[in-house]
Amino acid sequence: MILVDTSVWINYFKGENCPETDRLDWALENDVVVMGDLILLEILQGFRNDRDYNRAKKYLESLRQFELFGTDMVDKCANNYRQLRKKGITIRKTADVIIASFCIENNLPLLFTDRDFVPFVQKLGLRSALDET
Repeated sequence: MILVDTSVWINYFKGENCPETDRLDWALENDVVVMGDLILLEILQGFRNDRDYNRAKKYLESLRQFELFGTDMVDKCANNYRQLRKKGITIRKTADVIIASFCIENNLPLLFTDRDFVPFVQKLGLRSALDET
């Protein structure tokens, strides 16, 4: 299983060809993609056209769903953010802290293009799905 960040889904829906969208194609064909509630929200917010929104919603909701954030994740997310801050690294978006922390806690590889995830890989053990074979 892999979780796919919004950054990759956006490129995928735009039809961009890059290593991350190629990996997403492979993962979808092999039925190993899972969806997080926060990521689903971010993706669906971006659709302007109702037809595209409804098609994407129907498809994305057919993937196995995970709740990424709850009271049990508050401390874990805060600690991960604080660990990186102590190293001089500031993560720009709380959503990225939540997504990365969920993946770290569940040993779930994350497919991403957003540079804010790189410190989680380098310093906190987040697994990059692009590096997985």
